[in-house]
Amino acid sequence: MSKGTIQSIHVTAAAKEPMRSVDQVHAIPGVGLDGDRYALKLGTFSKPTATDFELTLIEAESLDAMQRDYSLQLAAGDARRNLVTRGVALNHLVGREFTIGEVKVRGMRLCEPCGYLQKMTGIDVIKGLRHRGGLRAAILSDGLIRVGDAVRD
Repeated sequence: MSKGTIQSIHVTAAAKEPMRSVDQVHAIPGVGLDGDRYALKLGTFSKPTATDFELTLIEAESLDAMQRDYSLQLAAGDARRNLVTRGVALNHLVGREFTIGEVKVRGMRLCEPCGYLQKMTGIDVIKGLRHRGGLRAAILSDGLIRVGDAVRD
């Protein structure tokens, strides 16, 4: 069993708007994070039944590695992922259920960096985050996710 933590939480009410950092957020199964663009069906890639758009995560270690390996710095919120983790290998959670604090989720697929993110940031995130751009997850149980919560598989 691996155990990491939630380092920061980011949401935005609309596509292309800056992410804002929050201390906690309500996770709603089949919907997403309360107040986030995908829960509101206002995300860039919104699909009516796409459970893999409910929640996105990225490792703080990936952002650190991008700076170390490519001298590219990206703030946690600018990665446009909802949760920034530390101490958990997200790529290993594809197809697996795990918990974030009191909330149960399922890793759906990798969240590879894309041209949209690169255009939004002006940084070569495709090179810097290839195969470490995070995880898309479906929310399986209702509850609050807080900064500092444990991530357990």
